[in-house]
Amino acid sequence: MKSYKIHLIRNAACEGAGEGRYIGVTDFSLSEEGRAEAGQMAADYGYPYADTVFTSPLKRCTETAEILYPYKKAVGIDGLRECNFGIFENKTADEMKDNEVFAGWIAGKNPPPDGESSPEFGKRICETFEKIAEGMMKSGVKETAIITHGGVISIILAAYGIPQAPMHEWMCPDCCGYTILLDPAMWMRSKKVEVFEQIPNM
Repeated sequence: MKSYKIHLIRNAACEGAGEGRYIGVTDFSLSEEGRAEAGQMAADYGYPYADTVFTSPLKRCTETAEILYPYKKAVGIDGLRECNFGIFENKTADEMKDNEVFAGWIAGKNPPPDGESSPEFGKRICETFEKIAEGMMKSGVKETAIITHGGVISIILAAYGIPQAPMHEWMCPDCCGYTILLDPAMWMRSKKVEVFEQIPNM
């Protein structure tokens, strides 16, 4: 029984990155620095081949996919979006330091108003990933790249990855990520995947 490869890659830096803002569904394009870094990394290291490329529909992911996989037309999947931070979108912690609702959200007591709770976010990501994995096995597509957000990658690997590790240990830099091996027997038995190697392979 053959195995399948899924390349999970974080988007390049977008406008507003590095300012400590909660950028979830705010649809910023890549910054000049992010675009340059992605292009340089693609030239220096190359990225693993993919038969199909899926992305979050947000610009910072679709634009990263165009740079890293120019030979493939990426397919946007709404379920791969970053978390919706609601009224806290595009704001910094300093701007909200006197907001009691924000303090409650940080403490895990309440979801962001007009946004997405952590359980809702996790459920959406896991359902989307399972559809992609099972779609690969049904169609026979051997290698797929998923260009998405750091939080999305962390949720996928914390939920399904072997070796097992908490979310924060799976955080990766911009334009980096992991290749995972999807073995049908292991998936049917335990819904687990093997984290095979880091991307790019330096």
